[in-house]
Amino acid sequence: MNVVDLACGAAASIGRDLASLGAQVVRIEPRGGHHDRLAAPVVDGLSVDFAIRNLGKTTVELDLGDPADRAAFRALLADADVVIESTRPGSAEAVQLDAADIAAQHPTLVILSISDFGQAGAYARWQATSPVLDALSGGLARSGIPGRPPLLPPGNLAIECALVQAAYVALLGYVNRLKTGHGDQIDFSLMKGASQTLDPAFGIYGSATAGIPLSETPRGRPEVGFMYPIVPCADGAVRICVLAPRQWQGMFDWMGRPPEFADPSFNDLVTRFNSPDLIPAIGRFFADRTRADLEREGQRAGVPIAAVLDVDEVLRSDQMIARRAFEPVELASGHSVPVPNGSIEIDGVRAGHRPAHSTSAPAAPPTGKPEMPSWPFAGARPLSGLRVLDLGVIVVGAEQSRLLADQGAEVIKIENSAFLDGTRRSRDGSPVSLPFAAGHRNKRSLGVNLRDERGNRLFLKLVAQSDVVMTNFKPGTMDSLGLGYEVLNAANPGIIVTDSSAFGPGGPWSKRLGYGPLVRASAGLTEQWRYPGEADSFGDASTIYPDHVAGRVAAIGVLALLIRRLHTGRGGTVSVSQAEIILSHQATDIAARALTAAGAAGGAMAEHVAHDAPWGVFPAMGDDEWCVVTVRSDEEWRALCSAMGRPEFAAEPELATRAGRDQARARVDARLSDWLATRTPHEAMETLQAAGVPAAAMLRVQDLRDFPLFQEQGFHAPARHPLYREPLLMETGPARFFHIAEPALEPAPSLGEHTRDIARTLLDLSETEIEKLIESGVLEEGGRQ
Repeated sequence: MNVVDLACGAAASIGRDLASLGAQVVRIEPRGGHHDRLAAPVVDGLSVDFAIRNLGKTTVELDLGDPADRAAFRALLADADVVIESTRPGSAEAVQLDAADIAAQHPTLVILSISDFGQAGAYARWQATSPVLDALSGGLARSGIPGRPPLLPPGNLAIECALVQAAYVALLGYVNRLKTGHGDQIDFSLMKGASQTLDPAFGIYGSATAGIPLSETPRGRPEVGFMYPIVPCADGAVRICVLAPRQWQGMFDWMGRPPEFADPSFNDLVTRFNSPDLIPAIGRFFADRTRADLEREGQRAGVPIAAVLDVDEVLRSDQMIARRAFEPVELASGHSVPVPNGSIEIDGVRAGHRPAHSTSAPAAPPTGKPEMPSWPFAGARPLSGLRVLDLGVIVVGAEQSRLLADQGAEVIKIENSAFLDGTRRSRDGSPVSLPFAAGHRNKRSLGVNLRDERGNRLFLKLVAQSDVVMTNFKPGTMDSLGLGYEVLNAANPGIIVTDSSAFGPGGPWSKRLGYGPLVRASAGLTEQWRYPGEADSFGDASTIYPDHVAGRVAAIGVLALLIRRLHTGRGGTVSVSQAEIILSHQATDIAARALTAAGAAGGAMAEHVAHDAPWGVFPAMGDDEWCVVTVRSDEEWRALCSAMGRPEFAAEPELATRAGRDQARARVDARLSDWLATRTPHEAMETLQAAGVPAAAMLRVQDLRDFPLFQEQGFHAPARHPLYREPLLMETGPARFFHIAEPALEPAPSLGEHTRDIARTLLDLSETEIEKLIESGVLEEGGRQ
């Protein structure tokens, strides 16, 4: 696949990720380079962020206003499959590029246009930063400690997650082009991508919520720390996730079976959550043990547990060293930094970085455009005709296959009541939990016992007729079932098998029990998600990150291997490490810290101010009302001062530069807070966005349905489920395509709902055989109630 990449800033990582999978990516920059080459931190004149986001590309400088360079650009387009661009809608750069004209001249091109809020409509000129996306998606309102100000996630998680979805969308458009012969114009909104991938309000969420809708959570920051408690110990803290009854029994036995918790009611999640004495008792039990001791003992007891580590501890860990998760790359002369070696493995090989190459001369892509075999599947949607066997559970397992089901794949959820998917349970007595309904729409269900030899054989018979098997078990689980990759490959050499796990398929941590909260603790994110200067103020308990984005990484791997299979006929494996995804989203900060530790900050590093000022969440008029305001440049600072009616602030010499504002941050924040105190967050947002300042009112989940931006762009849609009288609100597709319609919203199945039909049509079983297998418990039959 040949990619012409005109994306600037953070969006440049889309092309890098495609390059890591083997695409030939040519980055086009204006003469003298794009402005993102100057993004802080800068080392010897090179932006660390720019260098990391553009690994693996060939760079060509072209002036698209020059006739000769424009002709060279058209020659590149003639050999391209995908174009990625991020010009601001309505800007001079967008007019000069003219994506509509490119589409008309090259109808087989897939053109991916990245913008903050979409290419058209009332919000197209609005501007976003990660905090703005956090505020408008509803995630910020759930972050932090109840009664305290909302807490921004560390780094730029919202944008990083959205860009992974953009890479998936680019591959989906390319697959549809292989199928239909025509390209597409894709309008990708970072706002929509972030709202679906970081902490989606209307998607699937964790089993600890027991199906309670997010729309029914308290208006303030919800008290959820008890679900995944962080407990102090001798040398820091650990986090535990005791959810299933068997995990509680392991905890109970480990503690010496204290009689005050011996009542059988403690097997119930709600009883444990409501107990005022349980967490203090666990704290006393942990107090004199080290993190390493607790991890070792907890794993023996079957208790999901993880040390709360900082990033440096993670990078030095045996796991990351064994996995080669980070590799040194020379970004500037004499300055090597640790860079993520990819967060996905294909056939056991890391899809890591490749060196970049720059040239000022126009050039064709490094290889010519190969002839592609015809797409083997028929049907209306991009993945119609594809058959996927879904053994996944909870959030990652649901998302990775739901993405394929939405695009037409026949996804069969393989399940068994003895090992029920935790998201099926509903604490409020709903007939099917809302998260399960969202995460398993458009799927079918086969109830089968894979631990029975007969069920095992039936599954392998399905594998022989399928294209993809998706799992997210602890490494080794499929082998223990007699269904490792070698067995599946023997049944079908073209099968593609995914495994998504907490720490990847190898290394000393690979067999650990892993939930998202534990992964965040082990990957150094929980330690950062705190109020400044407050050691025990952890605020990440409500987030589902990185589960949704891990599902997209797995889907990207599947699409990449489907494309490869067209040429080779063979399948392969996709392995995803959730911890490494978290670390990859901190790549620039990790590199900058490494340079600082090496002494580069005093000489080679020209600038390393994390954020301009003001930057953060500020109180506005009203009860617990908040507004995000983020300034990124001198121009935006002047616009902010003008919008506040205080141009004299902009005239102060000490506030004229980013470094000066950083030094005077408290004073700058106080002036902004005074202005916001007399305005509602929505009034402030409208005023500041109109002036060109990225700002946003903090929305709660209850606000999202009626927010005009989401209504205008169709972020959510009602879906009918036969077990609910009223329609359920669900998120729609991942982007606006010209040639791909919005996905269907067919209801999630009950357990075993399609067992008989699948047994008849795919397994060639007679009614008598089906009855015997159901009676013996090999197959399970369900249905609508």
